[in-house]
Amino acid sequence: MVGSTGTPLTARRRTAESGPARVSSVSRREAVRVEIRRAIILGALMPGDRLTEALLSEQLGVSRPTVREALNALAEEGLVVKEPYRGMRVARLEPSAIHDIAVGRIALDMVAVDAILADKGGVALATIERGWRRYEVEIFDPDPVVQHDTHLEFHRCIWEASGNYLLEKLWPATAAQLTIALAEDQRRRADPEREHGVHLALMEAFRTRDREVIRQAVSLHTLANADEIMRMMIDETGD
Repeated sequence: MVGSTGTPLTARRRTAESGPARVSSVSRREAVRVEIRRAIILGALMPGDRLTEALLSEQLGVSRPTVREALNALAEEGLVVKEPYRGMRVARLEPSAIHDIAVGRIALDMVAVDAILADKGGVALATIERGWRRYEVEIFDPDPVVQHDTHLEFHRCIWEASGNYLLEKLWPATAAQLTIALAEDQRRRADPEREHGVHLALMEAFRTRDREVIRQAVSLHTLANADEIMRMMIDETGD
């Protein structure tokens, strides 16, 4: 597979497991979707790379209709984009978009925070604590995709704990945008220890039940991280 830069996909793989692998006959469409998503997260498929049914079919050992169904599912998630007359490509975010997403997330996170703090019984905070316990284990999993997914799941738990209907409906689209942004981050500086420390500070802020402390932690966590990713992207491209 050749990406937008003309570099073969195999040349970009960090390990043999990074790119799409042949899948079993069990739930083929879902298995193909998972493998392509994995390749996007690990950087074997880069933002903007063209996705061709014929090549993916050969690499994954499945039919072209199965690949097409998986790509359509990924397009619905927002990880793949359809371009008229040009086929499908891995979704990409401009640096400015990463900043805008972070600003929007802070506002939505604070909607969740207000609902969580209004729960005097502590059920909402207990939901976050359960998510945190899972995160503390899985962030050190040797599989980078498990690390990625537990990162997303921890933030989803915060929105879930709020019980807010709109946040629940917005999460799938938000998760897709975060997946693209976090993949940019992960391929440049994969560091579970750093990730754990950053999220521990956020969790400890929640435990204070002090809105201003939490607001500052949410802002620092979300915006500072987004701006770091932006700087790395700009430094890499020279734009």
